[in-house]
Parts: sequence; structure tokens; C-alpha cells
Amino acid sequence: MLHYLLIPLFILLTLTNAAAQLTDYKVYFGVTARSPEQLVLRQWRQNGQTRFLLLDPRTLETSVADLPPEGVRPRPWSVLEMQLANTAYGRAMHAEKQRDSQLQDAGISRADTTEQGFSLTIDLCPSSKPLTRSVFEAIIQAFEPSEKPIPVTIPITGVWMARHQPDLAYLKNLASRGDLAITWVNHSYHHRFDPRRPLPVNFLLEPNTSLADEVLLNEQAMIQNGLLPSVFFRFPGLVSDKAVFDAVLDFGLLPIGSDAWLAKKQQPKQGSFVLIHANGNEPLGIADFVRLIRQKAASIKNKTWLLYELPRSVANGRGVQ
Repeated sequence: MLHYLLIPLFILLTLTNAAAQLTDYKVYFGVTARSPEQLVLRQWRQNGQTRFLLLDPRTLETSVADLPPEGVRPRPWSVLEMQLANTAYGRAMHAEKQRDSQLQDAGISRADTTEQGFSLTIDLCPSSKPLTRSVFEAIIQAFEPSEKPIPVTIPITGVWMARHQPDLAYLKNLASRGDLAITWVNHSYHHRFDPRRPLPVNFLLEPNTSLADEVLLNEQAMIQNGLLPSVFFRFPGLVSDKAVFDAVLDFGLLPIGSDAWLAKKQQPKQGSFVLIHANGNEPLGIADFVRLIRQKAASIKNKTWLLYELPRSVANGRGVQ
């Protein structure tokens, strides 16, 4: 495809180096033989080991495990869907299927409405600008010691990771030292966008886009960079159609939207998925968020206005929207 010929050389080299260490990456559905049973989503070879991406269908937490052949039991996706219907994962998947026809902001956009706060999502789309580190410093200053580690969700793209290794190391360090608890979300590998194109043929809807590459190459890049992929996916631009939305579901992933994109002046509610960008391209949204947490300083201190982990919010939110 023409688009793939335009990938910068340093990104191609990154993929080549990753492929030397991580091979045979594929969708693999099944369950673990051990108890409590885990859902198997992916399989690959790395450092001489067969590894699997696992999901706890009760908590929506993922993990990576080295398992022998007898440690997993392959299952057809249709069988797993029925088997998991009464779990948090099954309920979330059912809710997703009610939202698959929207062009913009399809996917779960609000979860546990009893929460006194929201889930913060900080997107890292491709950008030539450096990470807006000041927003993370403001979050840490505002929410410590009320919450530590502070839960944040970061939808990330492969192109951003390839171009911003020092910034990625900065984020990983915030997590390793216990300041942040980061849920990493697949935001596609390339996140293509053409401002001249209408939405129905833009972002992942651009003709000749390989959805499998966008999903699976990005997961491999996340793993290669030491990140744990979550079960969630965010569409670039929050744009999808029924076909591409349902195709993402077929990967076993749960798309997330947002009902509070701050740069668009949408105000958070209890259980909202708040959206800001820290890739240097959205200063107004960052300024609005910093202003918001300053206004809520007393409530944060009293623990009546908090940030919530995305997996837990969705797992607890029987009325996800």
C-alpha cells in the first residue's frame, strides 16, 4: 500500500528491531487451564518463550504470562462470548454493541456514575512536539497524597512511541516510582489524519487502511517498549463506523469514547471519561484541566473528587454508557 511506503526510516528500523525479539504475534482466543480462569487474547514468541496476553474477565485487568501448551485451552470467540456473558467483560461487550453505529464517539464514554470523580484519559497521538510534562506534574501536585499512585489512562500510538523515547521513559519512570498507575490503551499505530478529508473517509476509515496492522502492530510496539496493553481501544479522532467498530470488537477489545473532551468545552460528570491531549497539540484542553483541578483543590484534599482507574470503573459500572 502506498501509505506504508511513507513510513519514516527510523520507524521501520524500530519495527525491524522489535520483530527480531518478538515474533509470531497473533490473535489467540482461549482460557487458561489454571484457576481462576483467565481469558487468552494474544499469543507470541519472545526471548525463546511462548507468551500470552491474558484478561481477567471479572476485573478487566490484563497480564502477560509464559505458559506451556497444556496451560491454555483454545476456544472459538462465539463460545467465549456466551461463557463470559455474566462477567464484567461480558456486560461491557454487550454495552459496546449498543453503541457501534455512531460515526463519532462510539464506545463506552462514561462508566460508574456513582463515582465522586472521573477517569482521566490523556491521548498521545503522533506529534512533532514534546510531551506536555507540566500536566503530569500538575496532576501529581494536586492529587498527592490523596491518591498514590494516581490512576490515569494513556491511549498511545506507535508513531508517537517511536519518535518520543525520552518522553516515554519519563512516563514509565513516573509509574515505576509510584507516582502514577497507568492504564495503557491502544490508540492505533499510525493514527493517520488528513484535514482535507471528510470524517467518513478519514482516520481509520481512510481507504486502504489495514485495521489488523493498526491494532496488532501497536500492541507489539507497546509490549516491546515495556508497556502492558489493556483490553481497551480508542479510535483516532473518536471516529469509526459500524464495520470498523465491530472489527475492533472481534479483536476482543473494548472501545472507549469520551463524554468530556475538555478542549471542546464538555464538562465532566460523575464517572466521565475525560479527554485531554498531552502531545503538545492541545494547549487549551491542558489549560482547562489544570484550571479545573485548581478549582477542585479542597474536594481533592477531602477525597470527594478523585481520579479512578478505567478498568475498575468499567468493571463496576453496570450502567456503562
